[in-house]
Amino acid sequence: MKASENFKSAIENYLNQTALADAVFAKDFSKQSKNLESCCNYIFGEVKKTGLCAFDNQEIFDMAVKYYTDDSIGQPQPVNCRVVAKEPAVADLFTSAPEAVQKTAVSKTEVTAPKPESKTLTLFDL
Repeated sequence: MKASENFKSAIENYLNQTALADAVFAKDFSKQSKNLESCCNYIFGEVKKTGLCAFDNQEIFDMAVKYYTDDSIGQPQPVNCRVVAKEPAVADLFTSAPEAVQKTAVSKTEVTAPKPESKTLTLFDL
């Protein structure tokens, strides 16, 4: 199967950013024997092996990096599948409100009242 343009661009953007930040990976990323289409096929194959149907972005990005850095990975076979790539949900007023309440509750429990001073005199006070 061919990867969707959203999926390809997400993988390509991540790999380009990683290559800019890491000179060692940049060398692996520029290998002539590796390409984005094969990278996507490798990811699809690895996902199929797990039997799972949902992954965190970083898990997929790590598979893409492994494809470029591991020389033992050849040309993976295409996998018949469907890929859905979604942007992270933007927090709104309703989803961020419980976090604010929770932080307030935590800060209230951390505040302790000052202890009253002891009026007992010691030998050093005389």
